[in-house]
Amino acid sequence: MDEIVRKFAGLGFPGVIVVILAVTSGGSSAAVIATLTALGGPFGIVGGIALLGLINVAGDAVAGYGIEAILKAIYKERSKTESVIFLLREIKDLPITEDLKLKLKNELSPEISLLLMPKKLK
Repeated sequence: MDEIVRKFAGLGFPGVIVVILAVTSGGSSAAVIATLTALGGPFGIVGGIALLGLINVAGDAVAGYGIEAILKAIYKERSKTESVIFLLREIKDLPITEDLKLKLKNELSPEISLLLMPKKLK
C-alpha cells in the first residue's frame, strides 16, 4: 500500500480526486472520462487515457485496504511536503461524507481540526 500511496500523493489533489472518482463510479462513467480529459492537460484525452491504468491500481488498492485507509495515507504523505492548513481546507471541499472528512482532518492534525470544526459538532 505504501507504494500506491506515494504515487497518488505525488499527484496531489488530482490524485485524490482520481481515487474518489474511481471508487464512486466503478471506473467507467462519463465523469471519469471528463476528469481524465481535464487531467490530461496539454495531452488531452491521450494523457487522460494514460491515467486509466492508475485508476485500475486505485480500484485494486481500495478493494484491498478501503477508501478511508487510502485517503488517510495519501494525506499523511502529502503533509510531509505541503501545509497542513492547506490540506485541511482541501479536505473540506472533497465530495465525501462529513464523517470521512472529520477522520481525515483528525489524521492530519487533531488539534487544528478541533478548531475548524463547526460549533454544532463540538
